[in-house]
Amino acid sequence: MYPVIRMFWQLLRHRNAQPLPPTGTHVSWHYCLPWDIDLWMELNNGRTLTLYDLGRIPLAQRLGLVRQMRQNRWGLTMAGASVRYRRRIRPFEKVEMRSRVICWDERFVYLEQSMWKADGECANHILYRAAVTDARGIIPPSEMLSRLGAITDPPAMPGWVAAWIAADAKRPWPPMQDAEPQE
Repeated sequence: MYPVIRMFWQLLRHRNAQPLPPTGTHVSWHYCLPWDIDLWMELNNGRTLTLYDLGRIPLAQRLGLVRQMRQNRWGLTMAGASVRYRRRIRPFEKVEMRSRVICWDERFVYLEQSMWKADGECANHILYRAAVTDARGIIPPSEMLSRLGAITDPPAMPGWVAAWIAADAKRPWPPMQDAEPQE
């Protein structure tokens, strides 16, 4: 089940936070609750992705994007992701989440998020490719940013982000199907 109450709590908690510049970092704190764990008594990998929503949506709010989405009837979609899991997060453990836009190109915005344990270790990290859309399709990030009254020149794209984009472009789409199902 989607953590609607936790989402509203995050939005309420950060409603008066200072606006962020396009590449500003939103910091939030979250607990691993019993319904977030898997059979191995740690934060479930799928739930990790859901919890990242709890950082991304307040980030969009602080950037002014949520207001623009309502005014312009825009949507926000995730067009790809790459996750690294490195440390377990146990029940009732508190983590710090950092969420920020890294860069953008002519079609997509690239965001990174990470969860940090109390001892300073990074537990996991995700790179997202996102798009703002309307009835016509993808809105160029430069147009979206100009409506936010923000800079439109993208920061330099880190090499690791460019490498992920290049590798993902080589991935077959649609995925190939086996000739016969394996039993």
